[in-house]
Amino acid sequence: MRRNDREVADINEIMEIIADCDVCRLALNDDEYPYIIPLNFGAELADGKVTLYFHSALKGKKLDLIAADPRASFEMDSGHELCYSKERGYCTYAYESVAGSGTVTMLDDEQSKAHALGRLMEHYHRSEEAYYNPAAISRTAVYKLTADKVTAKRNTAPSR
Repeated sequence: MRRNDREVADINEIMEIIADCDVCRLALNDDEYPYIIPLNFGAELADGKVTLYFHSALKGKKLDLIAADPRASFEMDSGHELCYSKERGYCTYAYESVAGSGTVTMLDDEQSKAHALGRLMEHYHRSEEAYYNPAAISRTAVYKLTADKVTAKRNTAPSR
C-alpha cells in the first residue's frame, strides 16, 4: 500500500468499515476482461477470516463465471465526502474502503444458505430482526467469498 498513513490494519476496524458499506463490487474472471458487478452482501469474521455472503437468481452470467473460475476480487467503500478549500486550492475526498480477494463457494445445503441469508438480512436491518420467507431458500443461489487477502484504507476529512 503506497499510503501507509491511510492503512487500516486492525481487523475489527475493517469489519466496522464493512458494516458501513451498502454495496460490494465482485470482480470475476471473464476471458479477456474482468466482469464486475455490484451486489448486496452480508459479512462475518470467523477464525480471523472475513467471509462475504451473496445471493442471486439460480442462473446467470456470474454463476457461470464462478463455476468456470471461483477466484474473485472485491471492493466496497463508504464515508464519501468531497473536501474542497477554494482559498487554499486544495481538494481531496474522504472515504473508507475495503478490498481483497478470495475464492467463491456455492452453498447448496439449506442450513448454510439460511445462515448466509441471515447475515445479509442483518447487514441491512441492523436495528431489527428482519424476516425473510424461508420458501425463498430453494429459489435462490447463495454463495460466499472467503477472503485470502483483505486491505483497508481510510482518508478522513481534513480539519478546516
